[in-house]
Amino acid sequence: QVLLAESGGGLVQTGASLRLSCAATGRTFSTIGMGWFRQAPGKEREFVATINYNSLYIRYANSVKGRFTISRDSAKNAVYLQMESLTPEDTAVYYCAEDSRGLGTAIPADYAYWGQGTQVTVSS
Repeated sequence: QVLLAESGGGLVQTGASLRLSCAATGRTFSTIGMGWFRQAPGKEREFVATINYNSLYIRYANSVKGRFTISRDSAKNAVYLQMESLTPEDTAVYYCAEDSRGLGTAIPADYAYWGQGTQVTVSS
C-alpha cells in the first residue's frame, strides 16, 4: 500500500516562504515520479510542479515558476516544495501525488496515489 503524507503548511503573510514536505512509503521511491497539486475553495485541483524519478525532468505551472522549487531526496523517500514570495492567490490545500511510471506529469489522472493534503493560507 502506498502512503503519502504532506506536512509544512500553515498561515503566513504575503511575501513569506514555506517548505512543504511529502513522505512516501510502500513503494520504491527512486522509481516514481512525484507531483504537487493544489485546490483552492470553489476551484478545481490544479497542477503546481512535478519531478520525474531521477530529477532530470522538472516542470512548473506558469503561476509558480520562479517562486516555487520542487526537489526530492531518495534517501529520505521525500519530495519537497519550497515556496517563496507567497501571495493570497497561493492559498489552497496542497497535495502530493505519485506517478508510478516515474515520468512526472501535469495531469492529475496520471497519478494513482494522493496524500491527504496540507493547508496553505497566505494573508494579505
